Amino acid sequence: MSEKTGDHTLARLARALEARPGGGADRLASDADTVERDLVRLVLTVVELVRQLMERQALRRVDQGDLTEEQEERVGMTLMLLEDRMTELRERYGLTAADLNLDLGPLGTLLPTDG
Repeated sequence: MSEKTGDHTLARLARALEARPGGGADRLASDADTVERDLVRLVLTVVELVRQLMERQALRRVDQGDLTEEQEERVGMTLMLLEDRMTELRERYGLTAADLNLDLGPLGTLLPTDG
């Protein structure tokens, strides 16, 4: 594509955006909120996945007797605090636990649905 053709295409795109009700700037401004919420959702999803994996590993270690009572208590408190903090963050951003469970299509969901 020549430079002249590229300039013509950009000019047409600019006119089309300006012709839309509200122009293009309003649309871009509202997308920033969506991008932020989606980014928070992704980060919280990863943290929730890691939290659940840590919880399962801790339960395995408790079942195997690998931890002292003090270690069990400390791990339990840490996991409870992390779960509480996750709940606070979800509420702050208007997300539910289900919002963090990404649909992976034919593979199912990322997080187990049994809690």
